[in-house]
Amino acid sequence: MPPPLFADHPADRTPERDAVEALISQARSLRGGLDAVRRESSVAADLAADPQLRWHRALCDLAVHHLDDLDGHLDQLKEGLPPEIVEEPEPEPHAELPVAPPEPVAHERGALLRRVGSAEWNLLTDEVTWSDELFAMFGRDPSDGPLTLDELPSLVHTDDQESLAVMVTDCLVDGRPIDGEFRIVRADAGVRTVHMVGEPVLDADGSTACMWAVLRDVSELRRSQMAVSETRDSLQRQRHVAQTEHRLAVELQEAVLPPWRGSLRFPQGGPVTLDLAGRYLPAGTSALIGGDWYDALQLPDGTTLLSVGDLTGHGVAATSGMAMVLGALRGMAVAGHRPGPLMGFLNQLLDTAAQPALGSAVCCRFDPATRTLEWAQAGHPAPLLFRGGTGRALDPPEGVLLGATSGAAYAQHTEQLEPGDLLVLHTDGLAPRRAHGPDSAHEGAAQLLALAPRFGTARSAQDSVRVVVEEFGSTEREDDACVLIARVGG
Repeated sequence: MPPPLFADHPADRTPERDAVEALISQARSLRGGLDAVRRESSVAADLAADPQLRWHRALCDLAVHHLDDLDGHLDQLKEGLPPEIVEEPEPEPHAELPVAPPEPVAHERGALLRRVGSAEWNLLTDEVTWSDELFAMFGRDPSDGPLTLDELPSLVHTDDQESLAVMVTDCLVDGRPIDGEFRIVRADAGVRTVHMVGEPVLDADGSTACMWAVLRDVSELRRSQMAVSETRDSLQRQRHVAQTEHRLAVELQEAVLPPWRGSLRFPQGGPVTLDLAGRYLPAGTSALIGGDWYDALQLPDGTTLLSVGDLTGHGVAATSGMAMVLGALRGMAVAGHRPGPLMGFLNQLLDTAAQPALGSAVCCRFDPATRTLEWAQAGHPAPLLFRGGTGRALDPPEGVLLGATSGAAYAQHTEQLEPGDLLVLHTDGLAPRRAHGPDSAHEGAAQLLALAPRFGTARSAQDSVRVVVEEFGSTEREDDACVLIARVGG
């Protein structure tokens, strides 16, 4: 018994795959039965020089080729079916059962027969016989008569004439059966691919008396096979491009995001410091790299810049855009720009970029001398402040998405921080947004705020990041995310 046609996991089965499996099973069953008929007709044809029996055997050979081609197409169809399962509703009582596919109608069988023709070349009498279907296949008027074996190459494509000559010579000289393909060029300049099977008929002394053949027009089949092959090659090229782009995006992201791992303290050696830690969390359902970033930078005046953000899109375009925005943000912060005006400059940068994009961001500037935090946001979740065992979202100043409108103004707020405060900045991939506006809730924000007791027992910012990763790291997020945590010392 043949092995199962499908070794897929049950979860991969679909009605479409079951239907294709049934068709493949039927085609292979027919193939087995046809082989038995071929063997019987071959023995009968050898025992009796009956042209009708030879014709039957030739039709069997052609049917085998048809079934082999069909089997190949069904295999390709099976491979192309998506493995994802869509739950089908339970059938209603007395629902109609699936029915078998209908038999080919008469005009379909007629079309198939018109693509098959026969020929016989008598070497003793030089008589040539072609069927009407063969004249139609070659685009030749029956009044012009059939072509002799010497004339046949005149309609054969130049590149295929040698292979046809070898097949005919092997048949006439060595008595070998013919089974091969060649292209013909019709009078109307149309090119057809023809599959020919045939055999020599020997006389009493064993020499070849005539040669008969059955020819099938396989042009459409070969064109479809070529299209499938080209599509497969195209998909392979696209897959290679996607893999290359993913690798470049990862390398670019790793080059741009902060190189520090573990905790970081700004400013160095001061009485009031920020204990910092951050983490990038990849998407749970996608291999694509997005434009999320987190950053911490000590500025020349002793203040510390904190920022997180996200550009729309994935891949190299998103990561290169993120690199541009983050570089501009760092440069303008070093130049002394405050968070509100800085957001306005970033908005102008995205609005006038060669490849416009949208983005959201939070930018904070912490002054250790006064423990004050100035911050602005552009369509981004507000930072969360944890103090005394509880947490809350900071009241966000006004600010639209970066790149959404020209000349947008961004307000900024000031927050007084205290020793022991914990500030959590994150992108919306970690906590997806449900609504807009100052009172909007964010998916997962309640989970972050509920971590207040665990944050209270954490000894460092890095320990607090581990708490976040334990809570969200295994979540099947649809997008990547970043989190940046700052703990106020002193």
